[in-house]
Amino acid sequence: MMVSFLGRLLRKTFLQNGCLKGTFLKQSSCTNSNERAKLTKLIKGNTEITQDHMTPEIALHLITPKCKLWHEKGEDSPFVDPFWAFYWPGGQVLSRFILDNKNLFANKTVVDIGSGCGASAISAKMAGAAHVLANDIDKVALVAVQINSELNTTSVEVSASNLIGSYNSQWDVVLLGDMFYDPEFADNISGWIKVLIPSGITLYVGDPGRLSFMNHPLKSSLKLCAEYQLPDRCKLENNGLSSGYVWSCYY
Repeated sequence: MMVSFLGRLLRKTFLQNGCLKGTFLKQSSCTNSNERAKLTKLIKGNTEITQDHMTPEIALHLITPKCKLWHEKGEDSPFVDPFWAFYWPGGQVLSRFILDNKNLFANKTVVDIGSGCGASAISAKMAGAAHVLANDIDKVALVAVQINSELNTTSVEVSASNLIGSYNSQWDVVLLGDMFYDPEFADNISGWIKVLIPSGITLYVGDPGRLSFMNHPLKSSLKLCAEYQLPDRCKLENNGLSSGYVWSCYY
């Protein structure tokens, strides 16, 4: 089983219905304790801990070929759409870049938008960031982030508010890992980016060369920071995409 993009496309609905103004200090709770306990059990029971990816320093609960769900139909999954259980190539290269350039993130306040499994947020914390906020509108994803953060003995805060469109003067760095997966959503998020950059926030985008990003006008205003070859397994799982790129824009 490979995850569909349905869960990611649902984020457009939140964006179109208006952004919730979140802050770093005041965050929404992802679930109550009972819900979190049930989801934790469900996540751990349907994933495996793996370090077979571009950031072996980080252990993650993911759906792999060794997991039952990998081989089942989507309708048999206990999760609506577990995009958080896959380590997307844009997220992998962004996390690798963070760990390779710790000086860029040390002592910073970092916000990871569309955090998914939480790898980039965890990488930022490992790199010495002072505060890290993992943001995702999917509350199951945020439980997965918390599980993975604990697994790696890091402390990452979470928010389920839709922070796209928001601004906070406490933010130093905003991370976008594999978020340009759809042309319409790319247009929406690029408008927000144009507002963020003049504020002095540094932006890092991880992308494996998706057409909705590579053909977008925004790319011309970004600087290429790094290029990585994707592992063979990652290529197979992502329609043959062979390289991943990290782009940055800062004021």
